[in-house]
Amino acid sequence: MGQKIIRFSDLTGRHAEDDRDLVRVVVLQHPDLTDGPVEIDALAGELGEVRELALDLVTIELHHPDRAEPQTVVMEAETFDRLASAAPMAEVLRGARPAARAAESATAAAGNRERVNYGSLEHAGRPHKGRTTEAEKQLVQQNLDKINERLAAEGVRTIDPENVEHVTRYGLDTLARETGVMFG
Repeated sequence: MGQKIIRFSDLTGRHAEDDRDLVRVVVLQHPDLTDGPVEIDALAGELGEVRELALDLVTIELHHPDRAEPQTVVMEAETFDRLASAAPMAEVLRGARPAARAAESATAAAGNRERVNYGSLEHAGRPHKGRTTEAEKQLVQQNLDKINERLAAEGVRTIDPENVEHVTRYGLDTLARETGVMFG
């Protein structure tokens, strides 16, 4: 006896004649989203207006001297552009220093600031250049949903079990296999 899998759009419930008609939509942030990113399927034709309806958004970080962590703010580009009164925002941005240098000078100014412990639940999974410790790997493996929820709330990339770099870095081989992801 054979089986037939019927795929459909999560948006409209319409049947997909061909799997190639479906688009995987990953919802990263939404007011009703409580447990981190989710994915849904939609027919390509249902998403035609998405690009036209998209907003021009700016994501900025506010680094206050009295706060340990920056505050991430997302706003419409037009609203952000109006903040510049001395010159047009495009000119302000062209003349601005690259953020990497700003971060380096802030680090140098901080001098002997404590190192971030990525082996703690508070920091595990954040992108960093250093070696991923066994403690961080174990925390990510045991708390992936909670960590991804925190990362998304911070505006940082989440850990994707379909991303070979993330699977390798955090030892997520078992999870990747369980979800049907194969790396060759």
